[in-house]
Amino acid sequence: MNNQKALRELTLRGMILGALITVIFTASNVYLGLKVGMTFASSIPAAVISMAVLKMFKGSNILENNMVQTQASSAGTLSSVIFVLPALLMMGYWQDFPFWQTLLICVSGGILGVIFTVPLRNVMVVKSDLPYPEGVAAAEILKAGDEAGKESGVKEIMAGGIIAAVVSFLTNGLRIITDGASLWFKGGAAIFQIPMGFSFALLGAGYLVGMMGGIAMLVGTLFTWGAAVPYFTATTPMPADMGIADFAMSLWKSKVRFIGVGVIGIAAIWTLLVLMKPMIQGMSQSFRALKDKNNINLDRTSQDLSPKAMIYTILGSTVLIIIALVSFLQPVGLPTSTTFLFVVLCTLLAVLIGFLVAAASGYMAGLVGSSSSPISGIGIISIVLISLVLIVVGHSLGLMDSKDGQRFLTALTIFTSAIVFCVATISNDNLQDLKTGYLVHATPWRQQFALIIGCIVGALVITPVLEILYHAYGFAGAMPREGMDVSQALSAPQATLMMTISNGIFSDNLEWTYIFVGIGFGLSLIIIDTLLKKSSQGRLALPTLAVGIGIYLPPVVNVPLIIGALLSWLIQRHLRHYAKRSGKDISELNKKAERFGTLFAAGLIVGESLIGVIMAFIIAASVTSGGSDAPLALELADWDSMAEILGLVAFIIGIAIFTRRVLKAKKA
Repeated sequence: MNNQKALRELTLRGMILGALITVIFTASNVYLGLKVGMTFASSIPAAVISMAVLKMFKGSNILENNMVQTQASSAGTLSSVIFVLPALLMMGYWQDFPFWQTLLICVSGGILGVIFTVPLRNVMVVKSDLPYPEGVAAAEILKAGDEAGKESGVKEIMAGGIIAAVVSFLTNGLRIITDGASLWFKGGAAIFQIPMGFSFALLGAGYLVGMMGGIAMLVGTLFTWGAAVPYFTATTPMPADMGIADFAMSLWKSKVRFIGVGVIGIAAIWTLLVLMKPMIQGMSQSFRALKDKNNINLDRTSQDLSPKAMIYTILGSTVLIIIALVSFLQPVGLPTSTTFLFVVLCTLLAVLIGFLVAAASGYMAGLVGSSSSPISGIGIISIVLISLVLIVVGHSLGLMDSKDGQRFLTALTIFTSAIVFCVATISNDNLQDLKTGYLVHATPWRQQFALIIGCIVGALVITPVLEILYHAYGFAGAMPREGMDVSQALSAPQATLMMTISNGIFSDNLEWTYIFVGIGFGLSLIIIDTLLKKSSQGRLALPTLAVGIGIYLPPVVNVPLIIGALLSWLIQRHLRHYAKRSGKDISELNKKAERFGTLFAAGLIVGESLIGVIMAFIIAASVTSGGSDAPLALELADWDSMAEILGLVAFIIGIAIFTRRVLKAKKA
């Protein structure tokens, strides 16, 4: 490695390009996360765009492209703070997103996420056999793009993006097609639903999740709408003034969803237990790294940020957390001593819990990939731990004796958990990026610095995008103006979950019965998953977390995800048969198909999400000038049925185009 040709890595043009990509993908991920409760890993599309752009400049190389994707990858991770923060608006504690508080949460948590995983690089990346699926895929794409005559793949992103953008504009802009449809019917007293969703972003996300995750989500969906909801609707009297769809959905929200919470929670706890050994290894490695005085003398490809730089960065991030907490607590009017106590306590909780989840999140990303990593479970555990600590303090200070006190403690829990969430999500991403860097022989400390820059740029974007989306669409249970179209509200499912759990803990009215049912169901699924993996030598699995998500998310969200996963499996199956008939190398076919599919799927996600953000700006401008919440909508009479048919037709055509683009692998 010492004789490796010196190549430019961290360049000004690369940092500017990385910042621009970060802005675009952060906005996309914020919208997607608020709409359906999930984000996409942006490393691979960022690498492709970087290669396409930097090829126009002299002297670009694989290491410079790697730095751009490292910086831009923060967009797919730091934006996950929206899984927690909107809960403060849903509970009425905030009326908008304060810029400086939100910025400080994202910057401090994101930078800590980078620093906490630096000492884990050696034990979890260099000396580990963890697969790091997205990290390896990004490295392969960078290597392929570095070879002369190879297509960068930007055409696939553009094709997917244009298709999804056009359909999204027809859906959310002109509103002449719908993004879903449901058939409701009764069997005796039980109510059943056959749902269908037409979202291209979710189709792409499902393709990336893969078949095992898709089957698990299907199991969760069938359990919910084929067993649990029919049972509750058959055994609960239906109000005379309520339709069957509204009645079934109300029981799903108040009962069945909490079963999903239990499944997600126990899946996260089980994962942490499984990861306890590597977590301890990682922490011991951290302390050894702080004593290492010879980092500067190591080979370039083995140099991390220096221990001194790490200590100063942690102290600086801790100061930012303190400033954020003081700003959050100041309007409450607590005594100075009480404010001081909460600032110290919540800072310690954020830093210590953040350090613990960093190792777990990084390991999970290495095991199953950033997109499939159960960050929601980490969020639930953080909320519960912080809630329990603050309940004890709240009782000693008398704050638990009033509803206002309970509301304040709930808000403080969510605020502190948002910092932990930023630590977890960036930890989830950093080791994935370091794996890519390891495979292309990058300099680790430069990657770590690039990701810190990405965190700062992403944090600057998140607040204004959140503000625009909130005032344009509103969130479930939090509408900024009267008379807004509730059907267009962003569901923010993860934030709703975090608010429900923290609210329920402090007010002591959480639906523990259904959560315990979910825990029991989750334990059964863990046993089944373990047996499946053992009997099939790892070829088959039933990811417990994905089953829980299938129960928790709305059915119109689950269906396109499942279809995307099924599409991935059908294409792989077709390629296996084609390879047998033609004598071609199946591994090479799969590699090309995976590349085409990943990039097209990323294009679908970005295209739909960006139109959602652009429409939010248009709606916000219209409302500000006294106009409509749907300024571009064509008000067509008796159009509902036709809109559903057109939505289905567009979705089928999109699937056909998607399949054709991926099967180009046979000719490439």
